[in-house]
Amino acid sequence: MRRFLVLLLPLALGGCIVGAVAKTAFDVATIPVKVASAGVNAVLPSQKKEDEKRGREARKQDEERGKQIRMAMERCRQGKPLTTDNCAALQPR
Repeated sequence: MRRFLVLLLPLALGGCIVGAVAKTAFDVATIPVKVASAGVNAVLPSQKKEDEKRGREARKQDEERGKQIRMAMERCRQGKPLTTDNCAALQPR
């Protein structure tokens, strides 16, 4: 009986060894793909990040434009407009 178990042990463990070898081979084969995709993701910004950046820039431009309009309105109100201020268009209605 003992001899029978000793003979069956390598066969029973053989599946584990084959499975481990197959998993290792799969991991080795997929490593270059994972490395390449990580490199591409690191180099190229995502579309979401680009959209957020454009949104921040647009808000910043809107804020600056509003600041310039408020300053021009104040100059017109004080009677000290610049030559570029269009006081007629800036008057509140």
